[in-house]
Amino acid sequence: MNKLEQLKQMTDVVADTGDLSAIKQYKPVDATTNPSLLLKAVDLPEYRSLILSSRDWAASKGGGNQEIVSNSCDKLAVEIGTEILKIIPGRVSSEVDARLSFDEKATIEKAKQLIDLYDQNGIPPERVLIKIASTWEGIRAAEKLEKDGINCNLTLLFGFDQAIACADAGVFLISPFVGRILDWHKNNSAEAFTAENDPGVASVKKIYGYYKDHGYRTVVMGASFRNIGQIEELAGCDRLTISPTLLDELSLDLAKLERKLHPSKSSGSERIEQTESSFRLGLNADAMAHEKLGEGIRLFAKDQERLENIISEARD
Repeated sequence: MNKLEQLKQMTDVVADTGDLSAIKQYKPVDATTNPSLLLKAVDLPEYRSLILSSRDWAASKGGGNQEIVSNSCDKLAVEIGTEILKIIPGRVSSEVDARLSFDEKATIEKAKQLIDLYDQNGIPPERVLIKIASTWEGIRAAEKLEKDGINCNLTLLFGFDQAIACADAGVFLISPFVGRILDWHKNNSAEAFTAENDPGVASVKKIYGYYKDHGYRTVVMGASFRNIGQIEELAGCDRLTISPTLLDELSLDLAKLERKLHPSKSSGSERIEQTESSFRLGLNADAMAHEKLGEGIRLFAKDQERLENIISEARD
């Protein structure tokens, strides 16, 4: 078996793309999307009709120009998610507008709007994960959504304090960003990093061990990989979301893949009691996590704005 096939025996593989052809080729369990991936997807010919129909649908609902554009983006995200769900057996993740990352109430409202749009397409809530940035407000919104039966994927997660808060809130899944953590350390250190000492990999291993030690049911899904070495070091993690390029590399590698993470192996961690103040202090004290969270929100917000412009300027 190639490494992708071996990985699938110990980890649920998720496709980090909105490209239907790639999803069909690699047969992942789940798929994830975000504003950046949707931007790439709207360039694909098969999505042209969805852009126009989403815009027309939003216009028929009325409202001001900004409301129509926002509704168009939500509708398009759900339409693309619906197409993906025709291929995969599991769930698709759809993201709440990053500009709402510090607004708990608005995040909840947007999440419910997305779930309602999926419902109108005949897609039940249990096939959707709502992606929310791992801010304090986003985590609190997710906590309430989970109690309403809406499962969440907490994204832009870089620090251990974020991971603790997510688990305590009972969120369904977290997406620690391996590659972006490595990027920060490369830019702020002269150290040479390999897969074995990769700080992004170490972060996921620490979170995974803590969750298993203390019986948390929150799924750990490593994300944002830069190379297959990072993936290999996390073989055995609950889930890994992987780009088509790296899925292809894994599928061409016939070497043996060793399992690195085991749910029954204790990491010896102590339980940490967290409050809002300790969360904010801990996140602020972690320069990497603080900077990358802010940067991630800004980049996703910018891509959301670009997506809105593409939809509003689309011509029949």
